[in-house]
Amino acid sequence: MVELGLEPLWQSTGLANLEWGQALMMGVGCLLIYLAVVKKFEPLLLVPIGFGAILTNIPLAGIGGSEGILGYIYTIGIETGVFPLLIFMGVGALTDFGALIAMPWTLLLGAAAQFGIFVTLLGALALNYIPGFDFTLADASAIAIIGGADGPTAIFLASRLSPDLLGAIAVAAYSYMALVPIIQPPIMRLLTTETERNVVMQQLRHVTKLEKILFPFAVLLLCIVFLPSAAPLIGMLTFGNLLRECGVVERLSHASQNEIINIVTIFLGLAVGSKLSADKFLTIETLGILALGAFAFCIGTATGLIMGKIMYRVTGGKINPLIGAAGVSAVPMAARVVNKVGLETNHHNFLLMHAMGPNVAGVIGSAVAAGILLALVGG
Repeated sequence: MVELGLEPLWQSTGLANLEWGQALMMGVGCLLIYLAVVKKFEPLLLVPIGFGAILTNIPLAGIGGSEGILGYIYTIGIETGVFPLLIFMGVGALTDFGALIAMPWTLLLGAAAQFGIFVTLLGALALNYIPGFDFTLADASAIAIIGGADGPTAIFLASRLSPDLLGAIAVAAYSYMALVPIIQPPIMRLLTTETERNVVMQQLRHVTKLEKILFPFAVLLLCIVFLPSAAPLIGMLTFGNLLRECGVVERLSHASQNEIINIVTIFLGLAVGSKLSADKFLTIETLGILALGAFAFCIGTATGLIMGKIMYRVTGGKINPLIGAAGVSAVPMAARVVNKVGLETNHHNFLLMHAMGPNVAGVIGSAVAAGILLALVGG
């Protein structure tokens, strides 16, 4: 009788129901938190993603399921595309577009870094020749946008083109955004010489307040005329930047830069982490998406650097090719990495502000690429 009474109790414990996949994914969540806390790799992203992964893999709890708290957050914020748009508003409010305005030619670096998106689209379709993969053109387009290293854009496009792959794409996009300090430096050192990394660029010209106020309107106007499908992303980005630059809505600008983006980041990270459940993550399609995402990000970094090297040659050595790596839209992470690698070569070579030009251009470029794919494939 005692044994019969203890059996149901044992079966209700997490230990009795824990599967190896759940234990593995909990370990992955702990690893992400370790990288955030000990290695300082983008803690704002990795701490909530890692903890969300732990929560969603607790046996019997159902935290990440359709009726769990993380499931509700995922449905409300990510499936609808609301969180990415609010993040874009916050990014616009946090970002000084002055470097891009002072160096408009850096748009070329931002555009070049998006090349990985379109190469990966072909790569995703090529995977269909391997048994176990069956990506449509819409699926491939959603996967390819990971190459822009822009989590909000990846989520926005996937929610429109490939909702079934949204979880895997969100995890891949945010994972590679957070791992920029690990992935980019080896590529930067491989594709540039010490002489090129040692180039000290001239100080940026002063950008007037009027230029900064008019810039978001100019970007939005071009979007309206040429690519209205990108208007949700570009519109929220430029609105947030206008709040920052107009100077008459400090409270709104402060809220966009702090309370709103912080709250959304917490919920978005937990929701992304909820898709690290063993049953959804440990599949051949998800692993293929992760591999393609890494490939796309590496190609985007490489093409940005190659464009930087071309500009180095054209200008007679006045452009440091390293800033091309900031053309991916992980803002301001990629710009910080460029600055760090530049300082390793020359302790007096501060490239942060110069790298912010292509970094902001990359944000705009990834939104434009998403708009193009949405217009061509979504239509």
